[in-house]
Amino acid sequence: MKKLFLASAVSALFAAPATVLAQAKAPAAPTLDKVLEASGISVSGYIDAMYTHSDKNQAAFSTRVFDVENNSFALRQFGLQIAKQPKEGFGGLVNITVGKDAQVIHSFPELASNGGSGLTAAGPMFDVTQAFLQYSSGPLTVIAGKFVTLQGSEVIWTPTNVNASHSILFGAIPFTHTGVRATWALSDTVSLIAGVNNGWDQLTDSNKAKTAELGLTLNPIKPLTITVSDYYGKETVPFAAPGAADGMRNSFNVVASYTIIDPLTIGAEILSVSQDIPGAGGTTTKAKYNGAALYVSYMFMPKLRGVLRAESFDDKDGFHFGTTGTKYKEVTLTGSFLASDSFEARIEGRRDQANNTVFTDYAGAASKTMTSIALQGLYKF
Repeated sequence: MKKLFLASAVSALFAAPATVLAQAKAPAAPTLDKVLEASGISVSGYIDAMYTHSDKNQAAFSTRVFDVENNSFALRQFGLQIAKQPKEGFGGLVNITVGKDAQVIHSFPELASNGGSGLTAAGPMFDVTQAFLQYSSGPLTVIAGKFVTLQGSEVIWTPTNVNASHSILFGAIPFTHTGVRATWALSDTVSLIAGVNNGWDQLTDSNKAKTAELGLTLNPIKPLTITVSDYYGKETVPFAAPGAADGMRNSFNVVASYTIIDPLTIGAEILSVSQDIPGAGGTTTKAKYNGAALYVSYMFMPKLRGVLRAESFDDKDGFHFGTTGTKYKEVTLTGSFLASDSFEARIEGRRDQANNTVFTDYAGAASKTMTSIALQGLYKF
């Protein structure tokens, strides 16, 4: 009897773990994002949908870069980025843009530029915005391929911006470059950038000359960031007759951002662009435009943000918009509701003004002002 009891106890002892294991759930399979994270690959993107209404006919003339619809809903952008960028060794990045804005940011020869980076013709609604190889070693990072410009407070990747519409200055600088860029981190607060590329928004160069880029980023104190950049090279003269000679173009840009207190951030941008225009008999004239912008952003509460943007743009030689002796100003007020980490809704009012009657209403009458409203929804993943 004693042996029988002992055998039963031993059997129960071994059977109990087996029963528990049988009843335990099988471990969940790893999700795709965990697999990618483990392999060092990051995937991110967004959907940008927008409604725009303007009291002037933007088909006749507009200072806008993307949202030139008069009264319409639009898929502005679907953006997707896949990257593997290790701190040491080789990597790469691919960024595509699909939607209305892709028609504007296409590079030559996919779409002809008007020379001020405001592209006027309609191209495909798909753009490989960035695609480059990368090599990093210590403080040095080198990329080669197609990449976004160093210049400007605002970027193509919509969620990074704080306004729904883009500034006039954003349309007066390059969107992308194709070439080679090297960044040397001198310290945690200073980085030097140098590169050579095909020019403004060009996959293949329209001439044999190349454009040089230089940049400097400073972070002297944690709340202050300053970026200084310059592009210099031979570019197509805007509004010139076909076959006209190219001239040297220089674009100098300074961007600064300062967080005064945790909810309050101010930003500023200065831009100066000049273009040599070859003439008859070896003569050369120079066309210029310049501008400045100010941004004030305040978080009223964790989910509510207000942004004021004010800028001026002097196109005295008609180099960018084609009308000489014209100065432009715009003021934009944007309210954002950050419903979650992945969704943001924006409402915006904007007023553009010029010292000449460059705008046109729907009846064909000339005007010095244009007022617009916009609603924007952003889903980020």
